[in-house]
Amino acid sequence: MITAVALSALLGATVSSAGSATAAESTPRSWESAALDLPAAHKVTRGKGVTVAVLDSGIEQNHPALRGKVDKIGPDFYDQDGLKPGDKGYGSHGTAMVSDVLKVAPEARIITARVLDDREHDEKPEQQEDVRSPLSQGVDWAVKNGADVISMSLSGGRFNEFDEFDVAAMARATQKGVVLLAGSGNSAEEFNDGNFPAGYANVISVAATDQNGERAEFSTVRTHNTIAAPGVAIISADKNTNGFRPIQGTSPATALASGVAALVMAKNPDLTPAQLREILIRTADHPKGGHNPLVGAGQINAAAAVRAASSPKNIDTSAQAYKGKLTTFGKPSGTSKFSHPPINQGYLTIGLGTAGAGVLLIAGGVLLALRKRRQPGF
Repeated sequence: MITAVALSALLGATVSSAGSATAAESTPRSWESAALDLPAAHKVTRGKGVTVAVLDSGIEQNHPALRGKVDKIGPDFYDQDGLKPGDKGYGSHGTAMVSDVLKVAPEARIITARVLDDREHDEKPEQQEDVRSPLSQGVDWAVKNGADVISMSLSGGRFNEFDEFDVAAMARATQKGVVLLAGSGNSAEEFNDGNFPAGYANVISVAATDQNGERAEFSTVRTHNTIAAPGVAIISADKNTNGFRPIQGTSPATALASGVAALVMAKNPDLTPAQLREILIRTADHPKGGHNPLVGAGQINAAAAVRAASSPKNIDTSAQAYKGKLTTFGKPSGTSKFSHPPINQGYLTIGLGTAGAGVLLIAGGVLLALRKRRQPGF
């Protein structure tokens, strides 16, 4: 069993237990239900007919919140560690994430595969060159098994580098009409370095909000943040106690957002990934001043998104011929083509609160120097 301290660090969670469960039951709802307007959304749909793939650390399928609700458990694509169900480092995070998806879309078909472990570390496992990543294999498996939505509550140290196999797999998923969501990470205020899979163009990057609808203090500030969802004190399934406990992070925010995506898809199965993204953005509770790196387009509104599903905008995502004047490319700039542009310093100042400009610059240098030691984005 993973220790409470390790699980807390991994999930960005509080460690107080909400007790053990003795019979099959649903994960208790907390403040996120009202924040997302779930009661109104559930009057229209509960996600029936939509398949959500949760790619994570494996699950404890006999947990009361999951028992009988997971249709298929896929291969262990992260089998390099030799762990099995029940072992320490296996299934704590994934169990919590599946419970959060089901909280929003209780009638969705759930499939899941293991693409990482629960261990508390930043470093990306050694991977042979030209060997496909566990995540890319998981994405392809999810598509093959009928996924409409793929939920990826993962980011941070192990996912801070561009991966060509992941890009190709997610491109294939998008071409098949599958919606991709990933957490923006729990690194709070940091520069706009690599952060994947949330940083890929066809992935909806999910930030976390608190009970006031503002950015949670740990949620990573990113120019590519798409939308936000509740991520503080979210009651989730606890593998260790067979009960429930409150956790926090962009991980539960991503799982909740994936559940909302399933509700919208259930209302209109013909939506393209681009149309669903537009609906989530258009119907979100927008922050003052519009889209920003703190919460993207704002906290999602499930009821409003479900209502908007009946009248999607026509978005042409087909390949277009270049009509401009052909010119040669300039000399190499030295800037990585796999990094996002520098973030507006004003937003970092907002995130840091009372920190002065001088302190901000010093902290920025430290962050750059210690980039490899940042916390996993769980």
